[in-house]
This record gives sequence, structure tokens and C-alpha cells, in this order.
Amino acid sequence: MAQIMKDNSAENYPFKIEVDSKPALTGGELISYSDPAEQEVLAKLKGRDDFEAQRLQRILALPDLTRTKNSPVKLVIDKILTVPDLRGFDVVSIPETISPANNFDLFDFPADHPTRRPTDSYFLTPERMLRTQTTSMWMYHLKNPATVKKMESRGFMGLLSYGKVYRKDEIDRKHFPVFHQIDGLYLVKKSQKVLTLQDLHNVLTSIVGAVFGQAAVTRFLPDAFPYTDPSTQMEVKFGEDWLEILGAGMARGSTLAKLGIDPSVYGGWAFGFGVERLAMQKMQIPDIRILWSTDPRITGQFTSIDSVYAQVSRYPEIIRDISFIVPRDVVPNRFYEIVRELGGDLVEEVKLIDEYENEAKLGPQNKSYTFRTIYRSFERTLTGEEVSKIHAAVEDFLRRELGAGIR
Repeated sequence: MAQIMKDNSAENYPFKIEVDSKPALTGGELISYSDPAEQEVLAKLKGRDDFEAQRLQRILALPDLTRTKNSPVKLVIDKILTVPDLRGFDVVSIPETISPANNFDLFDFPADHPTRRPTDSYFLTPERMLRTQTTSMWMYHLKNPATVKKMESRGFMGLLSYGKVYRKDEIDRKHFPVFHQIDGLYLVKKSQKVLTLQDLHNVLTSIVGAVFGQAAVTRFLPDAFPYTDPSTQMEVKFGEDWLEILGAGMARGSTLAKLGIDPSVYGGWAFGFGVERLAMQKMQIPDIRILWSTDPRITGQFTSIDSVYAQVSRYPEIIRDISFIVPRDVVPNRFYEIVRELGGDLVEEVKLIDEYENEAKLGPQNKSYTFRTIYRSFERTLTGEEVSKIHAAVEDFLRRELGAGIR
């Protein structure tokens, strides 16, 4: 049973905190953070009936697969939580909406970073957005007075957070606008231990070994992230190919200082990665939509981390092309959003196959795009009639909302 923490006495700490009486799989505490500001903005969202609001409500209503029985995503998370190097780590849940300042500025994302744009991230209001990363856990937990007190007493703190994150993206078998991420953070007083990048490599190697087996071949390459320095990426070898699994690094002192943690006293490491990539590779899942299926023929296959997906049936695809003219400032991601919203899980892939500019024919401010959409269901054979209805709805939306001319 959850209880409100009694030692959260800081007047400027705006979040509500609950600690579950049962421990996490890691043996640490299970802590949930909620934000009254989130409840207010979600209530206003429910009162709207425009297309954007309806779309946001639908993706927010999607289940958290890290906590869904028989989900490959949950099976991977559960395995990670058994890694000895993560024993004693607190596991926290954080709000799914956050301010852009706490999503980007706090973690030193550049002002021109692509994910700050409405074409790449979901904004409910200018002051509230759907989180693009579970790294935001740093802010909730490190500003929690109880956390600070415990960390000062013990000299260290380990933290994990996982769940849904949201990013606008292309449409293919590997991408979906909602996916799942897990983040880890470990801080320790430098007087107790000075952590190195090798310490982080050892932890990450143990995580990959738990998921893919101790014989997994890995390598680390230099990388760059706004809130870690030095930074690294980890790759795992499958056959002759290397697959990038995650990004990580040593916690940047300037970011810790913004959170009230003295970087001259504490040092630490951090990692973050998408869980779908591990689940799909481990269980040989060819299409990300399979992870969202509720078909018992599919969900019943996933009983352990060693489950391997067997194709239920390969129903035929239906292809539709569309060409349209829009102002040059309309970005392709806008079309992906429209097709995903109107076609739902029936959309397997959307490809940009041509773009064309000609001032004489189209005008100086216009551009032509041609997209190919592949429709396919996992559960039945689609009819040309139902796909044509979706295609017609896409055309209607393009004309109405984007002022497009269909070619």
C-alpha cells in the first residue's frame, strides 16, 4: 500500500510523492511522482474536440508496455531489474507530461535542437509537452528533499525509471510515435569512490549479458550527449552486423549543479535507451506493431525473455500513393502524423518517394511531395474498399488542414 512521504518539507517542491510499501525488483524503493500541473492540463485537453486534442488523448491512452503482462517490453525490463549491479536502486515513476524547460533546458539541449520543434515533439500547450525521455527522472528525484537527505546519509544513490515516451517520427517497421525507455543514474560521493567510464562499461556489459546472454559481443564508441561527459554508445554484434543499443556517459557536473547536487562532492554515471530495440532483436520481432497487438495468438507467445516470435500469418499488403502540393514550410513529419492517426495500426510503412520544386509550375512558395503508404493487418486480409476510405480521409485532411492540392 502506498503512503505519502512525510519528510518532503521543502516549500518550493511542487510534486506529490508516494512510496509503495513493497520493494522494487531491485530491492530499492518504489516511488511515484505526480504533478498537479499535469492534471490541470490533461483536464483541459479532455474538454477539447479538435483533431490534435483527440490524437493526443488517444496516444496518452495507449498502455505502458513496461507494465503489461506478456509484453516483450516488460520481459526485457524485468530482466534488467535483476542485474546485480543495479541491486538497491530506487525505481521511480514520473509524470508523462513535463515543461519544455525541465525536458530540455535542464539537460543542456541546444536551443536549435530538433526535438524542441513541434514537428518532432508533442506539445499540449507552450508550457507543457509529452516527455521525450525518462531522463527527466533526475529532476523529480534529485530535487526531492527526502532523496537528498538519504543520499547525504549513505553517500550514494541509485535510480531507475522506465515507461512511455513520445516523439514524432517516420513510419516504418522500427518506429512508432510512442515507445518505451529506461534510464539509470548512479551518484556517489567522490570521497567514497571516484567513478570512471570503465565502471559504467562494466554495468552496461552486465545489462546486455542479462538480456542477450553472457556470450554477447559488445563494443563502446565515443559519443556526445548534452548532459554526460565523457559520453559513449554501446553496440552489440549480431552475425556480421553491429547494432547500437544505448547511449551513456558520466553525469555532467553543470547539470548536477542545476539540480542542487554539488559536482565537487558527487560524481556519477547515467544511461538511457529504448526498450523496443532490445525486445525486437532478442525475440526476433520483425515489426514494432507486434508489440502493441492484443491478439492472443501473438501475446500468448511471449512467456519469457527467451521467447522467439513465430509469425501468425502474413496477410497481403495494399499500397496507396499520394501526391500533393503544399507550402514549403510544411514538413514531411506532418504527413506521417496524419496517416498514423487516420490509418492506425493498419499502416505498416510510409515512404517519401519523391519531392519536387518548380517555381514556374508550382509557384515560388510551394513544393510537391509523393508518399507511398503500405497497409497491412496482422489479423485479417484488408479490403481495397476500407483502405480507400482511409486514403480518402487522408486526402480530405490534407486539403482542409494543410491547404494541399492533390495531384
